[in-house]
Amino acid sequence: MCLAIPGKLQAIHRQGEQSVGVVSFNGVTKSCDLALVPEASEGDYVIVHAGFALNRIDEAEALQTLADVAAMHAEFDADS
Repeated sequence: MCLAIPGKLQAIHRQGEQSVGVVSFNGVTKSCDLALVPEASEGDYVIVHAGFALNRIDEAEALQTLADVAAMHAEFDADS
């Protein structure tokens, strides 16, 4: 199962017509394509899946989603 998770957009680099974002996921940074969210700007939270930012979300929703994912991980680890 794959999950689309929120990350914080740290930087935007233009490569010709393409915009590539550097997104931080709990301290781990990854690049993603910003074609689907051209309105995104540095500091925004974006939902990323398979290397593409799918949409922007507000900070409160992003932080709640990250807390929910952490809780799922903790429950899974407790069951193992």
